[in-house]
Amino acid sequence: MSQNVVDADHESLQNFISDSKWNAQAVMDQVAQQVDKQIGDPAETALIIDESGIAKKGEKSVGVARQWLGSIGKVDNGQVGVFAALCKGSDAALIDARLYLPKEWTDDPERCEGAGVPREHMAFQTKDEIALGMIKRARKNGMRFGWVGADAGYGKGLTFMKELHSMGEMFMVDVHSDCHIFLQEPKPYLPTKAPGSRGRSATRYVVDEKPVRVDAWVKRQPQSAWKKQSIREGTKGTLQYEVLTRHIWLWEQDTNICHHWHLVIRRDPETKSDLKFSCCNAPKNTDRLRLARMQAQRYWIERTFEDAKSECGMADYEVRGWDGWHHHMALVLMAQSFLLDERILNREEIPLLSCADLVELLSAALPAKIKSVDDVAKAMEQRHRKRKAAIESAFRCQST
Repeated sequence: MSQNVVDADHESLQNFISDSKWNAQAVMDQVAQQVDKQIGDPAETALIIDESGIAKKGEKSVGVARQWLGSIGKVDNGQVGVFAALCKGSDAALIDARLYLPKEWTDDPERCEGAGVPREHMAFQTKDEIALGMIKRARKNGMRFGWVGADAGYGKGLTFMKELHSMGEMFMVDVHSDCHIFLQEPKPYLPTKAPGSRGRSATRYVVDEKPVRVDAWVKRQPQSAWKKQSIREGTKGTLQYEVLTRHIWLWEQDTNICHHWHLVIRRDPETKSDLKFSCCNAPKNTDRLRLARMQAQRYWIERTFEDAKSECGMADYEVRGWDGWHHHMALVLMAQSFLLDERILNREEIPLLSCADLVELLSAALPAKIKSVDDVAKAMEQRHRKRKAAIESAFRCQST
């Protein structure tokens, strides 16, 4: 930015991102309001939760640790953020972001202080807890959405779905293929002691009904149980899946609590593979097509990540501290909100307008600092001086 934007200065930009004391959360709240104004809807909009990992070397960057990075598909050194996006149809934009701190960070207050982590964020929070906090904040800020969506990372147990249900939120959350379901309502009870036996009374509930793995149950279903559904119109025609739904029960083990929800399963109609399993607490009379389209809506947060990284510089930052990371993400969210506004504003005249198109137009239309070969040479010399200074600094640190 500093070598392209007129009147921009590298040191000032770095200070603005890393050290300046503006409130990143307040900016993200404002972005959320703007996105809600464009696509918020109490029935048709979803709030989608997902995480994104960015590979980082070294140990100084806040939150960096060996952890699963979905962007590269393996465990590696990096940072992971939890994000929320509003999605309506094919329109979507990120509205909130929070860096996840692994326990090795929160167990080391001195390390957290060195990275500028605020005291209120030094207590360990699971990604589920971070996500629930973001959902509560979205409601507090008046966001309009009909349901919450999340992938199987949040559906690996009952905790996240149970909390959403208790908050009065409708959800569509993916679950793993080894999820255990009940096809008949389980009736939890406390085992009674045999007459005359000693010891304390039972405190853990049990059930007589047997659960089944969801993937094992699906294999037993005939072709007639599946119905082909048209999910949406895409650039390659109508997207269709075969969809299977059923009312099922999930039991909170060792308690007397059972949940009666929808099981939603989809697969590729040609290969009969690529299965996706989800649980949903929508009203019992919700039809199959509505459930299938709710399940498919989570796709759009993946697109928001693609646009954020390729067009808004989401993964292109040089910061180490807590404020720097959140400042950068707040600006990424702001940029993406602007791109969404422009696409909606110009939809009738340019229906295929993309984020990449808009960035290309901006590159041509905005004033540029570099206009000649001499300007390129000066920018190159400046970069080389900075690189040389960084190399010399690294050698000095190494020698001490």
